[in-house]
Amino acid sequence: MKRILLMTLLITNSLVYSQNDKPNPDWPNLKKYAEENKTLTTANTNTKRIVLMGDSITEFWKPTDVSFFERTNYIDRGISGQTTPQMLLRFRQDVIDLKASVVVILAGTNDIAENTGPMTLEQTLGNIISMVELAKANKIKAILCSLLPANKFWWNTQMQPADKIIALNVMIKDYAQRNNITYIDYYTPMVDSDKGLDKKWADDGVHPNLAGYRLMEPLLEAAIKKVN
Repeated sequence: MKRILLMTLLITNSLVYSQNDKPNPDWPNLKKYAEENKTLTTANTNTKRIVLMGDSITEFWKPTDVSFFERTNYIDRGISGQTTPQMLLRFRQDVIDLKASVVVILAGTNDIAENTGPMTLEQTLGNIISMVELAKANKIKAILCSLLPANKFWWNTQMQPADKIIALNVMIKDYAQRNNITYIDYYTPMVDSDKGLDKKWADDGVHPNLAGYRLMEPLLEAAIKKVN
C-alpha cells in the first residue's frame, strides 16, 4: 500500500508538472539527475556504463530491488510520468554525457496515456528511433524493450491502451529486427488473458512489483550480455 501511494504521488506530480498551462522551464526534468550525473562525469572509471532510460517503470525498479542495482551497477535514468519527447530532450545529458557503453530504452507507455498530449504511435516510434540514432552516433549500443502489458491506466481511466501497446510493440520489434538491434520482450511473459499485466507481477496493473522486476531482470541481463 505504501509503495502504491508513493507511485501515485510521483505520477500525479509529474502529470501536473507536464500539463501546467504556465510554460515549464524544465519540461524534460533535466534537474532530476543533474547532480548524480556531475559525479559520474567527473569520476575516473574503466567500468562499462549501462544506462536504463525510461519512465516510472524504470525509475521504480531501483528502489523496488536495490540489491539488483548494487550487484550490476546499472545506472537508472527513469523519470515517472515521462513521454518519449521528454526522454529525447534529456538523452544527451542522461546517457551520452555519461559515456555509456549501452543504453536500454523502455518507453512509450505514457505516450499512449497522453501524459503530455495526444501522440500517434508513429510519433512515439520516431522519438525512440531518434534516441537509437543518437546512441549509434556516439558509439553507444542500444537495446529496445517492449512495453509492458496494460489494459487500463488508473490515472487516465478513459484510455483503452491494450491494443495500442500491442501495436507499438510490433512496430518497435520490427524496427529492431530490420536494424539488427537487440530487443527484449517483456510483454509475452507478463501478459494475462485480458491483455493486461498479470496480477502476480504487479499491484496496480502498470508497475511491476518485486516479483515482476525479478522476472524482467534475467531478460535484461541476457540482452546486455549479448551486446556488451
